[in-house]
Amino acid sequence: MPKNECTLAEQKILAARHAVDDLIRRGELRSNMKLGLGTGSTAMPAVARIAEHIREGNLTGIRAVATSFQTTIACEDLGIPVFSLNSKEISGELDLAIDGADEISPAKHLIKGGGAALLLEKIVAYNSALFVIVADSSKRVTTLGTRFALPVEVISEARVSVTRALASLGAQALLREGVRKAGPVVTDNGNLILDCVWKEAVDAYQMEEAINQIVGVVENGFFTRTSPIVYAAANTGIVERV
Repeated sequence: MPKNECTLAEQKILAARHAVDDLIRRGELRSNMKLGLGTGSTAMPAVARIAEHIREGNLTGIRAVATSFQTTIACEDLGIPVFSLNSKEISGELDLAIDGADEISPAKHLIKGGGAALLLEKIVAYNSALFVIVADSSKRVTTLGTRFALPVEVISEARVSVTRALASLGAQALLREGVRKAGPVVTDNGNLILDCVWKEAVDAYQMEEAINQIVGVVENGFFTRTSPIVYAAANTGIVERV
């Protein structure tokens, strides 16, 4: 790597911190808002930056909805108040959600769910007035479906039938196995994850709907029904808003 180029890890922090600061500067993130907070290695620096602004008094009255156990614990440790999306304080809708992504297409369609939190991430994203993605340079791709595996959350009893149905849609689906755990990954909701790859790029918008029509599928990691604001860092250290 050439001297002074930012690593992907550094880009994640740059994108997250810049996004939070810029959203505050623009008035899109302000006090007394209902915030959805995402999961993963890029979302966590954004959560930490929001906590810094709360401690400094720049943000007050924040009510957060976390998308995973990981995010809930981080919010508890950092002093960010966490609520259920169903609580009276939230009433099922959010002002703003901030999250990461595994892949971002030129149309700003996404693959999410590398951390197996796609169900709550999608519920939060699709019930937010404004959706923001923070990303490093590796996440911007030309096509979806052929490189990073699309996660599909399924009821355990439907694993085989859903795998067969996904094959009819052209996908090779593999059960996600745990790391430092014997057996498959179990989501926060008690379900399994099938990771899907296609030989050729697919229409993410159409495929999101088609996969969710399969009996036994809980949700899939294509996010196409809302257009996010994307803060993407480059290896130069510059963060672009698109």
